[in-house]
Amino acid sequence: MQDPTSPHTSPQTGPHTGPHPGSQELPPKSPFEAFPPPAPLRVVVADDNPVVRAGLTALLSGRSDITVAAEAADGRQAYEAALQHRPDVVLLDVRMPGVDGISALPYLVHIAPVVMLTYSRESEIVQEALRRGAGGYLVHGEFTADQLVAAIRDIKEGRAHFTPTAAGALLAQLRQGQNPAAGLPLPEGLGQVDATAYGNSSPTPSYLHAEVPSPPGKFDTHRPTVAGVSAENLSQMQPDVGQSTSGWSSGRPAAPDRSRFQLSTREAEIMDHIASGMNNQQIAATCFISEKTVKNHINRIFAKLHSTSRSEAAAKWLGTAPGSSRGLG
Repeated sequence: MQDPTSPHTSPQTGPHTGPHPGSQELPPKSPFEAFPPPAPLRVVVADDNPVVRAGLTALLSGRSDITVAAEAADGRQAYEAALQHRPDVVLLDVRMPGVDGISALPYLVHIAPVVMLTYSRESEIVQEALRRGAGGYLVHGEFTADQLVAAIRDIKEGRAHFTPTAAGALLAQLRQGQNPAAGLPLPEGLGQVDATAYGNSSPTPSYLHAEVPSPPGKFDTHRPTVAGVSAENLSQMQPDVGQSTSGWSSGRPAAPDRSRFQLSTREAEIMDHIASGMNNQQIAATCFISEKTVKNHINRIFAKLHSTSRSEAAAKWLGTAPGSSRGLG
């Protein structure tokens, strides 16, 4: 007769306290099973250049922790997409026909963190974007794909990111003792709505390569948004932003004697682009004008600056030419 105190009792007298002969013990439950991987960050990409949008979408969708929830061709579409998809981050271009990025920015930041992703490098634009709530400012050509991904992750957590040009604009502001809350003049056309047909307004960054269909010829700026806000009243709700009456400095302290050159507002804008290293095609795309118009402006600029080359004109404009005097901010 079996001892009833034995640990190996029969099914009738009680369960076994040890494994059955030949059975395998189950591995211990992993402590990490209670912590599933976080959901991917959801991003809205807003840029009027369809190649840029497609390239960014392909780049970001290749990351396991990021997904592109929607694309947008202007600020109004970005606002609609943000309302519908409630993304974690919005990537926003500055210069877009219809509702530009600066106009849409104050409305987007109430929905999700926004990082400006753009070719626009003017100091005034950087400062105004930050004043209106942007969580970062990245200029194309100044960051790698991995740095862009890192910036998106950080901005979601409230950590700002700036590429060198944007950081230089902030430094110039501090050196000049400007009040960022006061607002600064913006280049012509920004912060206002126009009904221009959208298209390829900017060159494609070198790290983006994608083939996409051409965009439609006209964009309906009168269609209401999903929240009942049209492109027109979106612009009308914007705080007034004064237009520039002089050249802007592209992140550098402005030389006090530039008025002697007697450049028009547009010529001063183009001269800043020349000084920043842009070619005629990039200037034309940024300013929404033809390359022929850019060349005409440059000819007049060279005549007024008594220069025969871009480098000579840039040196005089920046105050670095021999005999030039540069003011201290």
